[in-house]
Amino acid sequence: MPAKKKSSKYHTTKDGRRVKKGLYYNINKKRKEGRKMRKKGAKGAPTSAAFKRSAKTAKKKKKKKKKK
Repeated sequence: MPAKKKSSKYHTTKDGRRVKKGLYYNINKKRKEGRKMRKKGAKGAPTSAAFKRSAKTAKKKKKKKKKK
């Protein structure tokens, strides 16, 4: 019987950063598997407070330089 893969609290992003697994990690993982999100208000579904909390830790978008 093969050994279970140990789950980590961190993952590596596309741009090479090592970050904690969070709300958007789980959402994207579910979409990749082809599974649908839970309905708003359903048990286990993310709340609006969870989205606000995760937005605070989101990577900031880079500002584009204006061409002269």
